[in-house]
Amino acid sequence: MTRGVRWMVMALPLWVSACQQEAQGSAPRAPPTAAPAQARPPVTDVTAEGYVMPPLPKGHVRLEDAFGGSHRVEVEIAATAASRARGMMWRTSLDAGKGMLFLFPHEEVQGFWMRNTLIPLDMIFITSDLRVAGIVSRAAPRTFESRSVGVPSRYVLEVPGGWTEKVGIRKGSAVRFDGVTGLAIEP
Repeated sequence: MTRGVRWMVMALPLWVSACQQEAQGSAPRAPPTAAPAQARPPVTDVTAEGYVMPPLPKGHVRLEDAFGGSHRVEVEIAATAASRARGMMWRTSLDAGKGMLFLFPHEEVQGFWMRNTLIPLDMIFITSDLRVAGIVSRAAPRTFESRSVGVPSRYVLEVPGGWTEKVGIRKGSAVRFDGVTGLAIEP
C-alpha cells in the first residue's frame, strides 16, 4: 500500500465519525478543561471583613432634642451576641438619619471599641426608662480604646459622627422606639 492510500484508510473512520456527528446536530467534543476551583469555606468570624452578616431587623428611634424637636433615626437592630459583636465594622459610610441600635439583655455599664470600624460614630447610651444616659461623640475609627459613659444603660444607638451635636441631642433627652418592642434579645 502506498503512503497516500495508507493515510486515507487511517483518516477515513475519523472523517465518517465527524460527518455522522454533524448530521445528528452535535459538534465534536471539546477537550476537557481544567477542574473548577475549590469553593472557599464561609467566613465564620463575625469580626472578619469577609463575614456576611444576615439581614438585621429594622426599626426607628425618635430622640427629643434640647429645643423640643424630635429626630427620627432609621435603625438596624443588633439584638444577638453576633450582631452586637459585628456592629458597624467594615462599613465605609453611614447616611444621616440612619444608625444601629444595640439591645442588651440587662442594664449595666456598656463599653464599645472601634476595632475594624472605618467611620467616626456618635454613641448614644440609653437607659431602660428610655432616657439618654450619655453620649460619646465622634469616636475615632480603628481604635481599641473602650468608650463608655460610666453609667448603666440597656441600649446604645450609633449614628454618624457629629450628628448628636448637630441636632442638639443631650444627656437626659427622651427616646422612643418604633418597631423594636417584642424583639428577642439574646445574651
